[in-house]
Amino acid sequence: MLIIVKVNTVTGLAQKEIIIFAEFMIKIGNIELGEQPLLLAPMEDVSDPPFRALCKEQGCDLMYTEFISVEGLIRDAEKSVQKLDINNEERPIGIQIFGAEFSSMMRAAEIVEAAHPEILDINYGCPVKKVVCKQAGAGILLDLDKMVKLTEAVVKSTSLPVTVKTRLGWDETSKHIVEVAERLQDVGIQAISIHGRTRKQMYKGAADWSLIAAAKNNPRLHIPVFGNGDIDTPQKAKLYLDKYGVDGIMIGRASIGNPWIFRQIKTYLQEGILIDGPSIKDRVAAAKKHLLTSIEWKGQKLGVLEMRRHYTNYFKGLPEIKKYRSQLVTESVPARLLEVLDEIEHRYQLETKAL
Repeated sequence: MLIIVKVNTVTGLAQKEIIIFAEFMIKIGNIELGEQPLLLAPMEDVSDPPFRALCKEQGCDLMYTEFISVEGLIRDAEKSVQKLDINNEERPIGIQIFGAEFSSMMRAAEIVEAAHPEILDINYGCPVKKVVCKQAGAGILLDLDKMVKLTEAVVKSTSLPVTVKTRLGWDETSKHIVEVAERLQDVGIQAISIHGRTRKQMYKGAADWSLIAAAKNNPRLHIPVFGNGDIDTPQKAKLYLDKYGVDGIMIGRASIGNPWIFRQIKTYLQEGILIDGPSIKDRVAAAKKHLLTSIEWKGQKLGVLEMRRHYTNYFKGLPEIKKYRSQLVTESVPARLLEVLDEIEHRYQLETKAL
């Protein structure tokens, strides 16, 4: 807000003219994300194009692909290459890669750029053993010098804005995120997303946002800082934005089966209104669309199979849903799956409140 004091030449009295400017626009490079943007976290076997489409419809500002193995990319592995698929409706979007070898990461950066995303993201946060044991993902938190050098090599290998997703540290004794964020900024990254746990914690315990705030409040840091971890309600999103001062929020597990969370949070932040959750009709419609687009993108066999992990989340909280869920996770014929979904809508159509 800018207040300008003018003096009326007739009355001689001072008058205040108040000019209200829009809140600071968050940008990654030249990519404008708006105020307090909401990001979809990259999640293996979750944040694929069918799921991302649902999140985009609900107002997600920036999405990332599933993380992609650079070794798979440079060897032209089908599963890795397929993850490069982007629909124009998803933009802006970032492609996330993980790896530990300099040559592979640099070559993968070139392949990613050819897929024309808006952003290239490096995964330094995945805690899974099979990734960590190769010193990729969160494994690189044991060697911060290599982490910085590897990041610099990727930045120099692409014209895309490079961002990083990482954790507070390897364990309680190595929470060096303030130093890490600054060092990565100094070699050229243009934003950082921080999950408020260590690798040792995996996903247990509460996320510690105080260290995310410490990174954001470092006077030498000028790139956007996005917080990640435990945000599952609009009220919590606002509380954490206000309390910790981050530039935006990245949402992961809370969006699975619940893409509506982006619209709910955004409405609450902008208007102070808590909108109702999805009706049973909304949930069934989303599950149907998710199923059909999964089949279209992956083929019938894989599309049906990989959709099974989502049904529990779409229909969480419904009484006596077990018998329907059992059918959804065993049936393999798309037409029959759609019939089961119709049965669910019919069975619970008398529900009048959000579930």
